Amino acid sequence: TLTTNHMVVDKIWIAEISKSVTGNNSLEELNSAISSSAWSLLLQGIFENTSAEVVKGNDDKQTVLGTPTEIAIFEYGLSLQGYCDAEDRSCTKVKVEPFNSVKKKMAVLVSLSGGGHRWFVKGASEIIVEMCDKVIDQDGDVIPLSDDRRKNITDTINSFASDALRTLCLAFKDVDEFDENADSPPNGFTLIIIFGIKDPVRPGVKEAVQSCITAGIIVRMVTGDNINTAKAIAKECGILTDDGIAIEGPDFRNKSPEEMRDLIPKIQVMARSLPLDKHLLVTNLRGMFHEVVAVTGDGTNDAPALHEADIGLAMGIAGTEVAKESADVIVLDDNFTTIINVARWGRAVYINIQKFVQFQLTVNIVALVINFVSACITGSAPLTAVQLLWVNMIMDTLGALALATEPPNDEMMKRPPTGRGESFITKVMWRNIIGQSIYQLIVLGVLMFAGENLLNINGPDSTTVLNTLIFNSFVFCQVFNEVNSREMEKINIFRGLIGNWVFLGVISATVVFQVVIIEFLGTFASTVPLSWQFWLVSVGIGSISLIIGAILKCIPVKSGEISGSPHGYRPLANGPDDI
Repeated sequence: TLTTNHMVVDKIWIAEISKSVTGNNSLEELNSAISSSAWSLLLQGIFENTSAEVVKGNDDKQTVLGTPTEIAIFEYGLSLQGYCDAEDRSCTKVKVEPFNSVKKKMAVLVSLSGGGHRWFVKGASEIIVEMCDKVIDQDGDVIPLSDDRRKNITDTINSFASDALRTLCLAFKDVDEFDENADSPPNGFTLIIIFGIKDPVRPGVKEAVQSCITAGIIVRMVTGDNINTAKAIAKECGILTDDGIAIEGPDFRNKSPEEMRDLIPKIQVMARSLPLDKHLLVTNLRGMFHEVVAVTGDGTNDAPALHEADIGLAMGIAGTEVAKESADVIVLDDNFTTIINVARWGRAVYINIQKFVQFQLTVNIVALVINFVSACITGSAPLTAVQLLWVNMIMDTLGALALATEPPNDEMMKRPPTGRGESFITKVMWRNIIGQSIYQLIVLGVLMFAGENLLNINGPDSTTVLNTLIFNSFVFCQVFNEVNSREMEKINIFRGLIGNWVFLGVISATVVFQVVIIEFLGTFASTVPLSWQFWLVSVGIGSISLIIGAILKCIPVKSGEISGSPHGYRPLANGPDDI
């Protein structure tokens, strides 16, 4: 997810010699450093114990298939074999015979042509080294693995890991007899080689992680890699900071609940972890801290964590079908930057719905109160059924189309995330709804009870003219309040307006249809044509909503967020008085 997933062997350690394999003369240097028997053991260990294979496509082009790690080792083995097969090379050519083999987990058992059998094992460096008590030297001879040599090997593994290389070892053990139903021996192996495999960080990952941090999203790396490799990659990506903790899976799973409560807020990297560790971390984050948790995964063993998380993100390329079925979202390109886009669009949808609800509640409150109060006092409602149907269309269909199509912007990733128990209608929304509703009710109430005198409306159709003016002013209040609703907290409501053609089209269509209803559909809508002065009055009353909106946004509202809490968590109680 964080790296390119295209691995290559960058460094090796063999026969107590550490070498970089990226140079042009690396194969010649290796050939001169080790004997043909050591070379033979290396090639057999690579080609016999692998799940990678070479296939020929329809275009006759050969391709290596397998996991990225297997491909990296297999391709390195092919380069070694190709070096030997070249006519002008002096190394001994090695033919890997198609021995009968029985695969066991990370091990394979082969039958030797001279009699006997040989186990080849491959896996995580710490595990394989613990299984070894011997090592091959430059001549290919087996020598004891002394404490000094073991320390040198451990230092080499840590050195590779500190360079953000994934370390992996090959070892072998000769046996006379074997049981097909038995697993590989737990010890007594001879170490052949340590691989340092490089998986470069994807472009843009560091910036994406920083965007997460700015957005209040805490990023944690849970990996099966060596802890030093994980720390190096996490630092390169910006995940591991000076106040963060890197821990190994066995240490984490053995902690008590009280220790986990103190530890989890500080964990930024978990290495050498099992799928159970990831599931345990997700469970505690949701249950103990009530956090909203998103999890990425690609393997079948990740399915429980993906299912347990609030949002499961499965990898579309490397992910198994079981992982995809357990997830909520499938990331098609396996890229962490794409996950940031998921967060951006998720926030955009959530905020757009909030904008629409704020706009809709304002319209509902004003229309309900105006009609109810007027009916109770005067015995008639200023807004007719047809007019309310048009208002309902503005409120529901056109309002949703305008406000719900707002694209995401960078400002959304600077907002704090929404908590699990936070109300959908926030205090900020209530401030805007109540403020705009009070303004509209006051203005429309004044028009309803004193409009004829204030505007000098006389004649037999004065009531119809006044009701039409009230209806027109009400609609334009909603038009301008719809513009207000584009931003719930910021005063600048016009940012990005020119580029949003859907919003502009909806507003324009609303105004055009309102003119048609007032001027040409009087019989149908119970309206009369208005003079240009009354049109100015209606637009002016509506436009004041913009000023009211700016004033309301200057009123501070407590967001209810926890302040001074490290890592976004509520501080623990120190005693009975703090609970």
